[in-house]
Amino acid sequence: MTIFTERKIDCHNHIFDPAGFPYQPDTPYAPSGHEITTAEYFHQVLDAYGVSHALIVGPNSAYGEDDNRALIDAIARSNERFKGMAVVSKDVTDATLAGFEAQGIVGVTFNVAYYGPEHFAHAAELMERLHRFGLLAQIQTQGEQILAFADVLFNTSATVVIDHCGRPDLNQGLDSEAFKMLEEIGRAGRHFIKLSGMAKFSEQAYPFADTKPYVEALFAAYGEDRVLWGSDWPFLMAPQRMDYGTLLTLAKSWFPDTAQREKYLWKNASRLYGFD
Repeated sequence: MTIFTERKIDCHNHIFDPAGFPYQPDTPYAPSGHEITTAEYFHQVLDAYGVSHALIVGPNSAYGEDDNRALIDAIARSNERFKGMAVVSKDVTDATLAGFEAQGIVGVTFNVAYYGPEHFAHAAELMERLHRFGLLAQIQTQGEQILAFADVLFNTSATVVIDHCGRPDLNQGLDSEAFKMLEEIGRAGRHFIKLSGMAKFSEQAYPFADTKPYVEALFAAYGEDRVLWGSDWPFLMAPQRMDYGTLLTLAKSWFPDTAQREKYLWKNASRLYGFD
């Protein structure tokens, strides 16, 4: 069995469909060219690589907060292949949150790396609301930003997924305060982490060898039952050439143990997100 025939769930990808769902006119960045990715084409990508299900993450570029039209439409027409993470503002209503489950939305994203920590001063309160409605929280930070949310993550009732390895600053090293905090959160045994997005914090070309010690340390801290795989397709604003297949071969190279890789690639996501 090859990595392309092993069962897999992609836990991080986006839909950009300006023809079907026009971008917000004030978006800071309007994806174009190869970044335009319809739900129909994404199904074909998943089929090509043997990926059974996918978690579509609402993007901050193009659609912004509270515009989850493309996401909800893709889920509705996927025959339960897709679930989603919505992007919402601090003013999101309880009625909106209560309706997410029926729409296939399993949680809400907090993109601190995009908006900055100050934008999420309401994080603790919103995470508690998510928990009441059975929704997950997903947080993407970079560098030292995780430190500003440590108390929230240790005390929230919500289950949280940390995005893209926490995007550590490699210049600060494995002993940095921020990376040690990421490990401590993992050892607490409550939250999950996506061991993904290495291109977002690596200072090298594929196979991102400088990130491997960080991935290994996070795997040790979170354990084999709380790690998730995601492609980050369609590689928005990628600093270098990115391909779906090479990311899968990298996953097999870095996780040679078949049982551990099975959890990393699909079992954990199936359990966490409720995929059948």
